[in-house]
Amino acid sequence: MLSAVLVVYSFNKLQVIAQNGSDEDKGGKNAKVVTGGHGSGYGSVDTSGDVLDSMSEDSRSTTDMEPMKYLREFNYGRVSTNENGTTVREYTVIAQDKNLEVSPGVFFDTWTFNGTIPGPTIRATEGDIVRINFINNGSHTHTMHFHGKHSSEMDGVFDGVAPGGKFVYEFAAEPFGVFPYHCHVQPLEEHIQRGLYGVFIVDPKTPRPPADEMVMVMNGYDTDFDTENNFYTVNGISNYYMHQPIEIEKDRLIRVYLVNMLEFDQINNFHLHANMFNIYKSGTSLTPHELTDVATMSQGERAILEFSYKDPGPYLFHAHKTEFAEKGWVGTLLVKESKNQPDAVALNKGEKSPHPYEINNNTTSYATEETKTNYSHLESGVNYLPGQSI
Repeated sequence: MLSAVLVVYSFNKLQVIAQNGSDEDKGGKNAKVVTGGHGSGYGSVDTSGDVLDSMSEDSRSTTDMEPMKYLREFNYGRVSTNENGTTVREYTVIAQDKNLEVSPGVFFDTWTFNGTIPGPTIRATEGDIVRINFINNGSHTHTMHFHGKHSSEMDGVFDGVAPGGKFVYEFAAEPFGVFPYHCHVQPLEEHIQRGLYGVFIVDPKTPRPPADEMVMVMNGYDTDFDTENNFYTVNGISNYYMHQPIEIEKDRLIRVYLVNMLEFDQINNFHLHANMFNIYKSGTSLTPHELTDVATMSQGERAILEFSYKDPGPYLFHAHKTEFAEKGWVGTLLVKESKNQPDAVALNKGEKSPHPYEINNNTTSYATEETKTNYSHLESGVNYLPGQSI
């Protein structure tokens, strides 16, 4: 009842919402989907600057989940400058229902931002104007609620966007740090556990030191709707980074933007093997809070982790909650002497495992010569600086 009242209130109050896409299409048909590379980015749509036609856009957003691509993909938006000389970054985000494979052979009816879980990583610099053209092509009322500072009208709580509707969120990016964004429509637990969340990074005006940067979102799926998660993941697909290790270079600084969006379970955590990391809680300080190897978070908490490895080889990272790890929240970092080092050489070093062991739900076994994953096609990530032109 509360949700219905709020939706009626929002459509009577704000004129930026157009139910059923009834406002005039202003160039939306000329918009283009950007795929691959580090352009507008993973799961994002580049626009000409106006809101897209919500009734025809869904067929253009067919991106499936690609955790390796998501890991290092940052969306800087369509960049312009306003009359005051302030940088404006414009994005289009589309809510849509999708049936996605969340674990090998397991498909789940999800609600997504731009067809992926997590949604696209939105990135700006402190003081930039962020403009989000939000379109709801889903079957339920949705919003976008950003953690951080902004006005009430831009908070995505009281102003629901009905199916077929549009809303423009606009605010200054502040303070610097790492933040989640998510739908804030009740029942909130359902909207989150079905996939409506992503990461918002605000860089300080003086950039952090160069690093190999990556985003990790901890989540889970309740596929039988009993309010208990059946699968746990980082970046959307259980066990993915066990079968596709994340390649990093020896002695290179690694920076992980870590966010917990797990529903139903009270806490989640991240454990790094054979190493320690500096942790910057919420990313709102340039001074680390602690040197540790375990970061524990409740839902919505986040941090920046920084570390480097001095020895090559495969190293585990996973939830230090056995159930979560055995149900999919586990991965491998493959540390290489250089990006050109053969994978087979790197795998034979470090923890002396001939191949990273694979966890399939509750069963742990070492890969055989016949079943081991071929890692030779993976490419090392490239760090892109905040504000780089796209």
